Amino acid sequence: QVQLVESGGGSVQAGGSLRLSCAASGITFSINSIGWYRQAPGKQREWVAVISSGGSTNYADSVKGRFTISRDNAKNTVYLQMNSPKPEDTAVYYCNRPLDTNYGLVLDAWGQGTLVTVSA
Repeated sequence: QVQLVESGGGSVQAGGSLRLSCAASGITFSINSIGWYRQAPGKQREWVAVISSGGSTNYADSVKGRFTISRDNAKNTVYLQMNSPKPEDTAVYYCNRPLDTNYGLVLDAWGQGTLVTVSA
């Protein structure tokens, strides 16, 4: 059974930092691309960042230069380092395996996510 469990969310002031974790089980982690997604109140879920099995990364323009995605295959975990977050980054953050190159489709059921609240 595939499980992707997000953690690390909380409240942070704008300009601070926060690190999210996505722990995976039930998959051969090292061969999978993993993406971070988020859903702000009243908005649709959107893709944030992705890391391939080989470590290549890609970011949405809104977070480029501020967020960093990384992975630790020994721990079956993907991280999202959020530096200089802005109030508009407030959202529930999820991880999942993207199915297409636009990252709009995902492979797994959505987990609970982890809430990030950024105050001005």
